[in-house]
Amino acid sequence: MNWIWWTVWFILLVWVFATPYNIPGQRHAKENALEILKRRFANGEIDHKEYEERKAVIEKK
Repeated sequence: MNWIWWTVWFILLVWVFATPYNIPGQRHAKENALEILKRRFANGEIDHKEYEERKAVIEKK
C-alpha cells in the first residue's frame, strides 16, 4: 500500500512541475519590455512614432 502513495506523490509532483507555462490559469512567463511595447502598438494604444522612440530607448539599454 505504501508504494501506491509514493506513486501518487510522484505523479502529482511531475504534473505540477512539468505543466507548460501557457495554460490559461496557470503560471505565465513574464513579458519583457519589448514584447509589451509590441503588444501596445498592435492594439493601437500608441502610434508608430512613439513605438519607434520607445523601442530605441529599450534597445539602448
